[in-house]
Amino acid sequence: MARTTAERRRSEALGRFAESATVALYLCLGYRTLARRLRTPVGELDLIVRRGSTLVAVEVKMRESTDDAVIAITARNQRRIVDATRWWLALNPTHARYTIRFDVVLWSPWSWPRRIAGAFEAE
Repeated sequence: MARTTAERRRSEALGRFAESATVALYLCLGYRTLARRLRTPVGELDLIVRRGSTLVAVEVKMRESTDDAVIAITARNQRRIVDATRWWLALNPTHARYTIRFDVVLWSPWSWPRRIAGAFEAE
C-alpha cells in the first residue's frame, strides 16, 4: 500500500528526531561527531563518531516497534553501510588507523533506544 505524502513527511521527521537524539546519546557517551547524514556515491551514513582510537559508523532505525527496526537491518543494508564507510575513509585517510566498529541504534515510539555496539562486521 502506497504511503501518502503526509505519512512520508511524518516518517522523515521521526527519523530526523531519532538521528538527532542518537547524536546526543553518543555525545553523552563521550564520542565526537565527525559526520552526520552523509550521502556518498555508494549509500548514506547516518552518523560517524569517534572516541579515543575507535571510529564508529552508526545506523539509526526508527520503526513502529523495535522488532521492526531489527528486521530493517538487512544484509544489503549492512553492505551499503560498510561500503559508504570505506568511501568516507578513502577521503579521510587519517582516520583509517582507528579501530572501526558498526553500531545500530533502534528506536520505536514511547520506548528507550536500543543501542547495539558492534552489531555487525565488515566482510
